[in-house]
Amino acid sequence: MTLTVVSGSGHTWRLTRRIGSGSEGVVYAVDDARPLVAKLVPDPPDPAAYRRRIARLVRQRREPRTVRLLSATPVPVAWPMAGVRAGGPGADGVDGYLMTDMRHAHQPFAHLLTPRARRAHLPGATWATALAAALSLARLLANLHAEGYVVGDLKPDNLWVDAHGRVGIADVDSWQFTDGGEVFPGRMGSPGHTAPERIGAPAGTAPDRASDDFVLAVLVHQLLMCGLHPFAGHPATGGDYLSYDDNVLHGRCRLLDRTSVALPRSAPPADLLPRRLTGLFRAAFGGVRPHASAWAEALAAEAEPAKLRSCRRNTLHVYTAERPWCPWCDLADRGAECYRAGQESPEGPERNTVWQR
Repeated sequence: MTLTVVSGSGHTWRLTRRIGSGSEGVVYAVDDARPLVAKLVPDPPDPAAYRRRIARLVRQRREPRTVRLLSATPVPVAWPMAGVRAGGPGADGVDGYLMTDMRHAHQPFAHLLTPRARRAHLPGATWATALAAALSLARLLANLHAEGYVVGDLKPDNLWVDAHGRVGIADVDSWQFTDGGEVFPGRMGSPGHTAPERIGAPAGTAPDRASDDFVLAVLVHQLLMCGLHPFAGHPATGGDYLSYDDNVLHGRCRLLDRTSVALPRSAPPADLLPRRLTGLFRAAFGGVRPHASAWAEALAAEAEPAKLRSCRRNTLHVYTAERPWCPWCDLADRGAECYRAGQESPEGPERNTVWQR
């Protein structure tokens, strides 16, 4: 069924096909020369409040703080461009908005998290690409926080990445922000990507920057550890594994206590990480959480060419110069290939030999 949406000013767009859905809305492709999509939210808890939220976000698009956020190339935020209401049979009264189609310059963030997806969609990606994505995400979140926004529902499904590791974000309508003295609270959260103080909290409990900072650390860990969640693992006591969130609430994290969880031999080793980043992870999960800007500073330092090495055995195996040999070769020898085989170095296939980039 073809849908038509109309803005408050009377402009109409034709929606061509459904391309995705989430916990609240459905995303459709738009028949337009520009790369646009439309998100429709059929049953918001308070329709009038939702329309007001979208109208404020559309207006804020012209404010200096938002212009600064949208000035990068490619555009890093799928900001609402116009509030719309769906027309056509059976869809009258469904509210939503138009936004940039992130697929125009990005891929789903999850493509960078697993070996199979990387091989299929980002075949040239290395650990340096993951490091660049972690840095881009930290900088983006630091910029959002600096402008007064709290994401609240920070998760892979809302994130995008390109082949260079540049990260974008969507689902702006769920963010928490203030406009004209009115607070528009965030209320969303997702299993596995929720700060401990928000797990099991009453419905509508608002997020804050600290909760974003916790989830940022989770995502950076997943990027740098071949998709491994920092709270993955069966309880070492022999109890049943219930969920990431259960492990979060009970502090079961290898970086905090290596005896708290049991992981398979195929899991990347904890010492794969640079020492400075390991310290930030431990603070994020068990102490005073580093802000996104602190992550950005540390990740920028670790992304310097002098801090990276490439394996002679496999040119797609990039790792921190703090490691004496290639961790990805070790994992491949165990049957767990995180990064696909690249070209063998002309200097030969010597085992565990590294060279400075």
